[in-house]
This record gives sequence, C-alpha cells and structure tokens, in this order.
Amino acid sequence: MQPIRAHAPAHPHAAAARAARRADAKVIGIDEAFIAAFVDDFYAAIRADALLGPVFAARIDDWPAHLAQMNRFWQSILLAAGSFSGNPMVKHLAIPGLDDAHFAHWLDLFYATLHRLAPTPEAAKLVGEKARMIAESLLTGIRLHRDRDADLFSKVELPHV
Repeated sequence: MQPIRAHAPAHPHAAAARAARRADAKVIGIDEAFIAAFVDDFYAAIRADALLGPVFAARIDDWPAHLAQMNRFWQSILLAAGSFSGNPMVKHLAIPGLDDAHFAHWLDLFYATLHRLAPTPEAAKLVGEKARMIAESLLTGIRLHRDRDADLFSKVELPHV
C-alpha cells in the first residue's frame, strides 16, 4: 500500500500561473514588505476605530498572531503564496450584528490605508478590488447563511476603491 501524501504536487500549469501572478504583483510594487506594512497600518486603524475597534477587541486576544494570520491571508490573495489556512466565512458568520455598515466602513478604512501606502496606482486598484470582492463575498455569505436572506438579488452597496 502506498503512503497517503498530505498534498499532491502542483500541476505544472497551476504552478506557472501562481508564479506569473507573483511576478505581475511585484512589477506593480506588491511584495511581502508592502503587505506587512499595509497589514500593520490597517489594523492599527481598525483598533483605534470607534465602530470596528470594539468588534475586533471582543474577538482577538493575541494581536501579533492575528497580524501574522492576516499577513499570510493577504500574501495568499495577492502573491499566491498559499501560506494561509483558515475559514474567514465561519469567523464572520459567528459575529452577531455584523452587517453592510460594518463592511462599508471596513472598506473605507482599508482604502484610506491603501491610498497612503500603495506603491503604485495599479497596486491600489488591484488590492482595492480584491478587498471589495472579499467583503462582498463575506457579506453575501452572512446574508444567506446567518440571516437566511434568500433574496441574493438585493444589491450589496459597498464603496469602491
């Protein structure tokens, strides 16, 4: 009997696509250093925010660990790093009262940080679009699974970068 492998080797086309995504991101200034600085600055703003600060403070006991996890998350999203493991949807579903206003405000803070720190306009556009897509996905999941809102045709109104 053959041993079970934890992870199958990446298909050559998938590996090439990830490498191309990393290279494209780096050309516009998105690298590990930018992501680390962004995560630190953004979550400092979150912690100081009157609306979102208490939501995060009630759930995060170890900020260095959370920042490391968010760093891995954004490196996986922006650089195809594959270093993130977790389930953001489950985490967000467990927060009572989380709604459109929270996500819109989160995006406003995200974009403000992004406009301060983005190395290029192309980086700001790409990172901002990814953040909005993630916020829309989480909000849709909350509406469907937590709120049991079957009307998925109702438009999510979130700010753009």
